[in-house]
Amino acid sequence: MNMIEAPSPNFDARTATPSILVLHYTGMKTGEEAIARLRDPEARVSSHYVVEEDGRIFRLVPEERRAWHAGVSFWRGRRNVNGDSIGIEIVNPGHEFGYRPFPEAQVASVIALTADIRTRWMIEDRDIVGHSDVAPARKDDPGELFPWKRLAEAGHGLWAEWPAAPGDPIGEGEEGAAVFALQAGLTRLGYDLPPSGRFDADTTAVVRAFQRHWRPEGVDGIADGETRARLIALLRLAT
Repeated sequence: MNMIEAPSPNFDARTATPSILVLHYTGMKTGEEAIARLRDPEARVSSHYVVEEDGRIFRLVPEERRAWHAGVSFWRGRRNVNGDSIGIEIVNPGHEFGYRPFPEAQVASVIALTADIRTRWMIEDRDIVGHSDVAPARKDDPGELFPWKRLAEAGHGLWAEWPAAPGDPIGEGEEGAAVFALQAGLTRLGYDLPPSGRFDADTTAVVRAFQRHWRPEGVDGIADGETRARLIALLRLAT
């Protein structure tokens, strides 16, 4: 695989073998700006790779080192997942600067890069996630326009579609057994959401992150029947 070397000084020693793949968008106006920031020692941020819109792949940090891409984060019991993960930044202006679909050449390169990374590390499908999955209260990327379904169909990640579950939508402010079951399911999938039975702001953030990844047709933080059905179906795949 052709790589453009663009070394960043923003890394340190790993604390664990990579077992999570975290996808981001750059959220800056251009790829050049994003790469410059990821290589700036004063910024103290980086990723292992950057994938440009034209499909070019830049390598910034060796996979054997810890890049600083996820920040305060959690997935499947692991906190501050930088130590456990490989980070791919995908050039896109993001929600702040004009979020747009990811070009074909870029998507193809992300799929190829993901496949290549998985030849070296044991990364389960359930551990291929977005920045918004590991930091739902802070991040929206790579967002609902990223083709998660296509990535899964290429063999990388989970995807499930299922008829809507019965019952009324549940949202912020509600309490009870249905909320507890939802929180328990999201926690089991990987999110940091200890079940309380109260649909609070943290639950809304996690539901929205789930929807950005697995139910992109409607990202509103409300757990309707389709959102709950997809969660149930994904849990079956993840076991």
